[in-house]
Amino acid sequence: MTLDFKLFGPAHLLILAAVPATGAALANWCRRSGRTARWIRYSLGTFMALNELTWYAYRLHFEGFRFPEGLPLNLCDLTLWLTIAAVLTLNSWTFELAYFIGLAGSGMALVTPDLWAPFFSYPTLYFFLAHGTVVATLLMLVGSKLAAPRPGSLWRVFGVLNLYAAAVGMFDRVFKTNYVYLCQKPAGASLLDFLGPWPVYILACEAVALAIFWLLWLPFRSGEVRS
Repeated sequence: MTLDFKLFGPAHLLILAAVPATGAALANWCRRSGRTARWIRYSLGTFMALNELTWYAYRLHFEGFRFPEGLPLNLCDLTLWLTIAAVLTLNSWTFELAYFIGLAGSGMALVTPDLWAPFFSYPTLYFFLAHGTVVATLLMLVGSKLAAPRPGSLWRVFGVLNLYAAAVGMFDRVFKTNYVYLCQKPAGASLLDFLGPWPVYILACEAVALAIFWLLWLPFRSGEVRS
């Protein structure tokens, strides 16, 4: 964690409050009319894509192409593009993957950010923008009732998550990388610090992820859902 960023300090708490507030405000605007909702959806999707592509260009310019490092293989990279696809298309499968993995992963990243640059710098600004827009966009979609997880989606997404982790784990093993933190915990404080040493924390993460998924499913366990 960089020295000028204080975990749960005033700036961090402001960010944590602003993200769901933004999602709620956007949901309220989307409920006004279908035209407003489409404008917000397309604007969000375009902004998120441009923000991510700008980040790719920035890293390529200053760091060059450094295979196997720097590839967009972390869960937050995956869910960002899933969220972009979900907000632009409202596809049920895409939304469900983004909803469960995105709110769990990007939400946790916002709570315990793994920063490597000063707080007032472009990399840190990008970090909070990327993760914050994922969470705010997904909250907007469910808050406006434009999308909702279908019955059984919890288990389908949990299965896909494990398949993805297994594939990335094989990549980590072959290329000696640490995508999805499967080989080592992040340098900064995180929930993983309370889940034991490697590889125990990986198994514990399974239980934590399933618990978070269940909590995310609770608001939709009864009543009508979007097909």
